[in-house]
Amino acid sequence: MSLGASAKIVAVCLAAVLGSAASVGAATGGTAPPGTTGATGGSGASGPSGASGSTGATPLTPLQKLDVTASSAMKRLGPNSGAYIYDLDTGQALFDDAGTVPRYPASVEKLYTLSAALALFGPNGTLKTSVYGVGTLASGGVWDGNLYLRGGGDPTFGDVRFIEEWYGSGTSVGALAAALIAATHIERVDGAIVGDESYFDSLRGGPASGYAPDPNLAGELSALSFDRGATGNQRSPAGHAAWELAGALRRDHVLVSGGSRAGATPAGAKLLTSVASPPMSTLAQLTAGPSDDFFAEMILKGLGARFGSGGTTAAGAAVVAKFLHRLGIAPQIADGSGLSRGDLTSPEQVVTLLRDLSPGGVTALATVGSDLRGALPIVGKTGTLAGRMIGTSADGTCQAKTGTLSNASDLAGWCDGRYAFALLMNDVAVLTAQKAQDTIVEALANYARSDGVTVQGSSAKKAASSSSATPRR
Repeated sequence: MSLGASAKIVAVCLAAVLGSAASVGAATGGTAPPGTTGATGGSGASGPSGASGSTGATPLTPLQKLDVTASSAMKRLGPNSGAYIYDLDTGQALFDDAGTVPRYPASVEKLYTLSAALALFGPNGTLKTSVYGVGTLASGGVWDGNLYLRGGGDPTFGDVRFIEEWYGSGTSVGALAAALIAATHIERVDGAIVGDESYFDSLRGGPASGYAPDPNLAGELSALSFDRGATGNQRSPAGHAAWELAGALRRDHVLVSGGSRAGATPAGAKLLTSVASPPMSTLAQLTAGPSDDFFAEMILKGLGARFGSGGTTAAGAAVVAKFLHRLGIAPQIADGSGLSRGDLTSPEQVVTLLRDLSPGGVTALATVGSDLRGALPIVGKTGTLAGRMIGTSADGTCQAKTGTLSNASDLAGWCDGRYAFALLMNDVAVLTAQKAQDTIVEALANYARSDGVTVQGSSAKKAASSSSATPRR
């Protein structure tokens, strides 16, 4: 579906998934840039010496320069790459090279996962880790019975030192122990600490690893993941998390007489306390900036558990696909991180999402778009783009999500707030593809500088965007 066609159905369909009215910013049918050949001046008459006359060439317009540069960069990559660049102000496609052909998105897939999470959970939504009890609190603060530590899929849950080193912010087991003591005034537990990870399934990886533990995740998936799913002597994330809570209680002078193990929270257990993860807007930053695959897969399972049929990768993927369908796009979603070769999407589909998340796009997604843009790496400054395009016109003005597999390299995001782009390059050498991406994004940033004039904070578009040429496929 083209950008123009999809825009017409967004407002009607989006309300079904978000529960609020949506309005779509103006988006006319995309057009590709005009031809880029320059006019050749006439030849001069031969003089007695036989010297030929000089030739002249009409200077390229800014849009033609963008087209020439992008076309040359794409040509060197072979047939299995695509690109799409879109002017959000005019609704024009500035460059389209096989923009509708599906490719491996790699970690560009995280744009889909995080958009759905920010929209459905809300930017302030959290994931809770809770303590339940079966038993009674006797005099002297003695809990007679077991305590059940129930995970809610918080990817940051762990030891405070681990959190500070890896994330900077998160939910520590020490904070949970302190909350439990404050809520119950407990001084002793005559029972066991049981870790419950049943909110998610027990599969430790995603489809890329056949759902086995995946070293690319740098952790094991679990609804009760402690320090990215460490198993310790318990040999399970849930059992290890329970052991860590028992240790945190003991450090706060609460005696725990029983052992620690994994298990299920029985029906009728009483909620004693809970702690919340950082808000979803912060989780999006922790995911997008370093391109954290573990966080992306945990968030995907969380979407399935809260809004789908259960805490599984497949259920989460179905939730994301449903969210995107309401926007008129239908990529193939296999996981949350982009590690799977089962993920397929086109550059135009990615740009459709970026368009709808932009100012003037879908009203109900304005906050989602703002939070997602704030989470993405900035060229030359932060995250996975900190070392790229430094000192160019793109430095500090473009923000995007990178994506890398063994034979794929992708980049998608915004430049100057006015242009959305997606560059999906498959069956390529990664470094070669990255150089092509840098060339194209730098050219787009240069075009952004020349395409408008700033007058008291407003931008006036030049005539170059009025081309009516047929889009190249």
